[in-house]
Amino acid sequence: MQSIDRRRFLAASATLPFAGALIARGEQGVQPGKFAPAMSGREIMRSHYFPNVSLVTHDGKKVRFYDDLLKDKIVVLNLMYADCSGVCPTITSHLITAQRILRDRFGAERFGRDIFFYSLTVKPEEDTPRKLKEYAKMHGVVGPSWLFLTGKPDDVDLLRGKLGYADIDPKVDKDKASHSGMVRYGNEPLAQWGACQGSAKPEWIAEEISFVIPRDSKGKKEMHG
Repeated sequence: MQSIDRRRFLAASATLPFAGALIARGEQGVQPGKFAPAMSGREIMRSHYFPNVSLVTHDGKKVRFYDDLLKDKIVVLNLMYADCSGVCPTITSHLITAQRILRDRFGAERFGRDIFFYSLTVKPEEDTPRKLKEYAKMHGVVGPSWLFLTGKPDDVDLLRGKLGYADIDPKVDKDKASHSGMVRYGNEPLAQWGACQGSAKPEWIAEEISFVIPRDSKGKKEMHG
């Protein structure tokens, strides 16, 4: 595992609803059964923040959020919707560039194997798999390592809330055009998670995501050397 700047990592993670779980993961000394059964950081994250709802990819494949998309993977997540004329195209473009930077530095073979990008629509009632596929094609997103996702509105709303994307003001949250521009990224097996602004420079986004990407088992050089 690469060296991670703890101060920067936790600072980036502070915007997440589950930031406390990241810190709690390192606490030791609580005896199992004395206050509560011992749980690993990974188990805490899964049980509290990753509902295993059913979603559909832009290729029409049914998947489970935790079992199929998160488990044993390094992931990058963002919100969008196909007809967005605001921040969505900008963030998509920035993530395309960031992904290219990461491919060059960590190896293209890892994308679609253990590193994945996921874009979740905030308008599942409008964004069919076909519409999301057209959006992906229009913006030049290719390959199996990036999935655009839709699902039942209630499931998508539950997922947004658990991931910290829902606004605390119901009136603001109801306006899907003003959805969050934050990008979530994480190493699910190691329970390491962080966030950055999707409208930031792609180079900075790639740098942030790299904090949770360990050295390839084949010895691929890390971004941080």
